[in-house]
Amino acid sequence: MQVVNPATEAVIATVEEDSKETIQQKFSTARKEQSQWTKVSLRERIKILQRFSSLLQERAEQLSKTLTAETGKPLWQSRNEIAGARNRIKWLTENAEKYLSDEIMQQSDSITEMISYEPLGVICNISAWNYPYLVGVNVFVPALLAGNAVIYKPSEYASLTGLEIDKLMIEAGVPREIFLTVLGGPAAGEQLLQLPFNGFFFTGSYKTGNYIYQQVSKYKVPIGLELGGKDPLYVADDVSDIAAVAASVADGAFYNNGQSCCAVERIYVHKNIYEPFIEAFVAEVKSWKVGMPEEDGVYITALTRKQQIEVLEKHVNDAIKKGARLLCGGKRLPRPGYFFEPTVLADATNDMLVMREESFGPIIGIGIVQDDEEAVIRMNDTDYGLTAAVYSSSEARAKNILAQIDAGTGYWNCCDRVSPALPWSGRKNSGIGSTLSHIGLRTFTRPKAYHLKKA
Repeated sequence: MQVVNPATEAVIATVEEDSKETIQQKFSTARKEQSQWTKVSLRERIKILQRFSSLLQERAEQLSKTLTAETGKPLWQSRNEIAGARNRIKWLTENAEKYLSDEIMQQSDSITEMISYEPLGVICNISAWNYPYLVGVNVFVPALLAGNAVIYKPSEYASLTGLEIDKLMIEAGVPREIFLTVLGGPAAGEQLLQLPFNGFFFTGSYKTGNYIYQQVSKYKVPIGLELGGKDPLYVADDVSDIAAVAASVADGAFYNNGQSCCAVERIYVHKNIYEPFIEAFVAEVKSWKVGMPEEDGVYITALTRKQQIEVLEKHVNDAIKKGARLLCGGKRLPRPGYFFEPTVLADATNDMLVMREESFGPIIGIGIVQDDEEAVIRMNDTDYGLTAAVYSSSEARAKNILAQIDAGTGYWNCCDRVSPALPWSGRKNSGIGSTLSHIGLRTFTRPKAYHLKKA
């Protein structure tokens, strides 16, 4: 399997894909050895994952360059991603004992009622390419802390990063039999779905996630799906600094070339500030540097996947046909690599593809609303439910709006952020289950109730 640099279209590496036989062998090994990992004390497992985090820090520059080379994201954003992954590992390891240890619920002179959190067993982790470190640690770190074995399949668009993760896991002290990596594309993923894992966890598109759900539901084991989003953001008419809000919102929409599950994908602006907001927003977007991922000061670089360019072109053409104003961008850049101009479409309505389908690129639609009530209606008009944001000077106003939005995460005066202390979950077509926080630690366990009565 060839690894292509999306900014140059050059082949930078060739990796060997796993076969049906090697995947079966890795699964059998993990199934056989998982109980030995459970016998390792929780404190020792914590120390091992902390060593993994330290290795990420020690090798950060090399790892960042590898990540940028195969995904096309700006080098400074790759560095940020590794730092963010370490922040999540820090919270998970510092809180593992609190939430994974036995928990006494009630106790009297004669009886103790206790919950023990046992590992699920062998976990299948089919991961994503847009943030391979961040979405990876959401799953394999708490899974390992809880005593599970993990078979980890990085996306074929992040194979080299997946191999780096595998290498550092083993160097940190995770037994080879407990963390095993499978390389390959859809065929390898399909083979994994044929095996009776004790849990399946996938990050990626709704279409693939829905297929996985249908294929593995027969096993009746936990399934976690972190899928796409069409995340809305509303700018109320009481914001104090329109230019600052526009800059913040633009970053939420275009960071990582818009290739974020929780990127702002729809913007609604109150009629009283609509034109000033658009003017400030476009000025911010036009100020960004477009170039090679390694260049200093670059913000927009190559898309990871060539085929996404056709999706963006379709969204632009559909929006213009239905009455949107193209304020900047709108086409592929005439240069090697998968570059697309940062694109802003004003007067967008909810019947346009750019406001309904996940764009996953440097493109945004902005629509006008008359009041908060219309904003709520428009924001909820979607098949997705990952995040939603409100910018307003009033916390009460923002919270009232967010309480009415059917999404797993709400933001006030911020967007496109994840905290390891809070659960990360989607609703509707954005997925099922939760990672991160104490909920995410216990996602990879089976609770066992103990009734302990003295003789």
